[in-house]
Amino acid sequence: MKTEPAWTGLPDGLGVFARLDGGRPLPELTAAVNAVCEEVEDLRARTVVVLRFPPAPAQPREWPGDVSIRDVNRWERAVRRLERLDAVNIAVAEGTCGGPVLDVLLAADFRIAGPDLTLMLPVNDGHFWPGMSLYRLVHHIGLARARRIVLWGTDIPVAEATDLGIVDQVSDDLTEAVHAAAVLRGRLSDRETRIRRRLLEEAASAEYDDALGAHLAACDRELRRLRAAEAPSAEGPATPEAGAAG
Repeated sequence: MKTEPAWTGLPDGLGVFARLDGGRPLPELTAAVNAVCEEVEDLRARTVVVLRFPPAPAQPREWPGDVSIRDVNRWERAVRRLERLDAVNIAVAEGTCGGPVLDVLLAADFRIAGPDLTLMLPVNDGHFWPGMSLYRLVHHIGLARARRIVLWGTDIPVAEATDLGIVDQVSDDLTEAVHAAAVLRGRLSDRETRIRRRLLEEAASAEYDDALGAHLAACDRELRRLRAAEAPSAEGPATPEAGAAG
């Protein structure tokens, strides 16, 4: 992958890291996210994805710029692909960040921010960009608060982003925060994480009776997985008597 490594000094194999410059053209950002996804999908071992948005000297409020609807579709598909990885994904942002950062933060499993973070909402000619960040905002923070942001949106400082649940952790030491999060949450990176995400998403809109079947299927899968994991230790080593009895 050609994206620049995000941090140095982290244990080898801890995760897949990439820096994403939120001020870059949309096609370049799409290619970077897809490259991360491809690298993770090729790995067989558990891993963690860390996407870092470092502070940029100047980012335009307008998003996504002069692009085609095909470019927009590719970007949305790339973010959705990231969102559906088996791996836990961690987004890290600091400074003043523009439109694509909100998209990735809302799609991430865990979000870490520097104390100076300000989310600059994607606004064009006074109107909030109607991409899938709008959809995710409603699912994350509810219709009333999302309406206030979308219709009367101003920049979101880190304290408000934390209160809204857009940010999970604020840290002065981002390297240490990412290291700790990658170690702790890396244990959860497998297909089961993807299943839990899907159940959470569906819970926001599905009726109880409609959701019950999917949850029971997931519970059945989990029970079988746990039994399979316990089976070797439960059986223990074969004894001479057991062998003679056979």
